[in-house]
Amino acid sequence: MDLKQTDHLKAYGVTFHALTKGLKADWLLNYRGGSFMIDYSDDLAVECRVDGVSFETLTSSQVTEIYSFVQSDDNNMDVVRLEKAPKIAVYVPPGFQPWDDAVTLVLEYAKVPYDKIWNYEILRGDLEKYDWLHLHHEDFTGQYGKFYASFANAQWYIDQQIQYENNAKKNGFKKVSEMMKAVSLTIKNYIAQGGFLFAMCSATDSYDISLAAMNLDICAEMYDGDAADSKAQGKLDFTNSLAFQNFKLENNPYFYEYSDIDIQPLEIGNFENDYFTLFDFSAKYDPVPTMLTQNHANVIKGFMGQTTMFRRELIKTSVINLAERQGTDQVKYIHGNFGRGTFTFYGGHDPEDYQHAVGDPPTDLALYKNSPGYRLILNNVLFPAATKKKQKT
Repeated sequence: MDLKQTDHLKAYGVTFHALTKGLKADWLLNYRGGSFMIDYSDDLAVECRVDGVSFETLTSSQVTEIYSFVQSDDNNMDVVRLEKAPKIAVYVPPGFQPWDDAVTLVLEYAKVPYDKIWNYEILRGDLEKYDWLHLHHEDFTGQYGKFYASFANAQWYIDQQIQYENNAKKNGFKKVSEMMKAVSLTIKNYIAQGGFLFAMCSATDSYDISLAAMNLDICAEMYDGDAADSKAQGKLDFTNSLAFQNFKLENNPYFYEYSDIDIQPLEIGNFENDYFTLFDFSAKYDPVPTMLTQNHANVIKGFMGQTTMFRRELIKTSVINLAERQGTDQVKYIHGNFGRGTFTFYGGHDPEDYQHAVGDPPTDLALYKNSPGYRLILNNVLFPAATKKKQKT
């Protein structure tokens, strides 16, 4: 999985499929960019050739030599056993297209199977069926992405509001914002019971804001039919949120932002210099952040979204920063634990479309099959399959 790999993204799909077939697979952390060691089968070799994924067949002595090298105390490497392919769910509204979201786009490209669920399925308890949940680029505050100022008269925005309001009524709620709070709390309970949550773009901060404002009305009249609580800021409960604290809400309903968690374009400066750097972790002592940052590049081109990056001072001290823009307070990628589960937030919309806008054409991942930005997403897909392998003595 170093620079010699011809298709990094589909290599994850090949590994996922191997697990579904009962083959043994190990993740060699920090070895040649985080490679996969899988039991050989003719079917797997054919899949690699068809999908254009580079692979090497090894003798028993070569395998022993690699394991010895990786597990040596002299190297910042380790072996993690991948046990079972996780059952994956993606939270998306009906009628979505796979290219609306970077995660569904790369899952489709890598041929990793997933189920689509929305509010009804979550509220009736379907999350217990899944190991891994991704949140589509959603607004969990009930403000429809705060697109009102720009798109209030656009047909897609009008249709979306009608769809959500009808869905709220169907699920027994008077307001969309009340339904989204119930969905947010159900997801939080899912994490506490051992679930793995992955979110990008506006699903990161809007989700945490929803938790902190669980008993408050922060939606202006055009979003839910009545005025927001003018004193909501002082009533936020940061003990309820997972990742962020002490943030200030953006109360202007016409401003395209939820709070000061997100980094603004002017703070980024020259877009040509927008790169983020992955932190280097100890593979043997910090296997989880090491897995989540496996890559063939450690400096990666940035990309924007409704939520682009997170302000460092507003991230809870219990949360691990996985990637940042060096020399700034801008954090791109974070991970944390809650109960028996975990959550990972990744800022930005599309790793290979710097300023993705509503209506833009989909990204063709066949042109970006070695994308380090997309590879971080797929690290999270295999993460639930991993268990720390015992050291040999």
